[in-house]
Amino acid sequence: MTLTQRHYGELGLLPPSRVGANGYRYYDGQSLVRLQRILLLRGLGLGLPQIGEILERETDERRALEAHLEWLRSERDRIARQIDAVTGTIRGLEGEEALVAEKMFDGFDHTQYKDEVEAKWGEDAYAQGDRWWRGMSEAERAAWKERAARLGADWIAAAESGVDPAADEAQDLARRHVEWLTGIPGTPAAHPGGDVKGYVIGLGEMYVADERFARNYGGADGAAFVRDALRIYAEANL
Repeated sequence: MTLTQRHYGELGLLPPSRVGANGYRYYDGQSLVRLQRILLLRGLGLGLPQIGEILERETDERRALEAHLEWLRSERDRIARQIDAVTGTIRGLEGEEALVAEKMFDGFDHTQYKDEVEAKWGEDAYAQGDRWWRGMSEAERAAWKERAARLGADWIAAAESGVDPAADEAQDLARRHVEWLTGIPGTPAAHPGGDVKGYVIGLGEMYVADERFARNYGGADGAAFVRDALRIYAEANL
């Protein structure tokens, strides 16, 4: 048993599979999966109490890991773009190629959708969201992205399993989705008295119409499933 396993075991995060007569603690494959999840969440900068809450809440190991994997892949792509950008800047400083702003800041700028957000929901919506995002710590941003990826993975799994959009499983996902939207400042879902119902239904339509969003849900069919489930939930609850 490593010191890491002992430490997490003493905190109740990683109970042993069994304890031998000699007092030794033994860990099976399921325990190792749990340890991997703990280490991944620690990598996001989350504290041990938060990790404990997540492990308690997210009991489907495969779905949780699939969501985290999706987040890791998006981070890999973002970091790869940053590497290319910095490499290009070094070459530019050495006179090997021109310095181009669009290339230099690829993978760095979260404001790339500013004009689009302002056109759809107004300047104040973008300003509030921008302040909220900039006010987060790196750990908070990573945790938010991981939560979004987990929600997307659960939507994809439900769609691929053939669940009816009106079924309890799909409607629970729709509830989680609306709760997630409510936590984003500047959107009608977060504004008291805002047209939450219209906003949620409109977003569902946008998920289908815009392939950038559809990719988050496994493609056009998955996006259509999300749209239908959100509409049913909105009509009944919002």
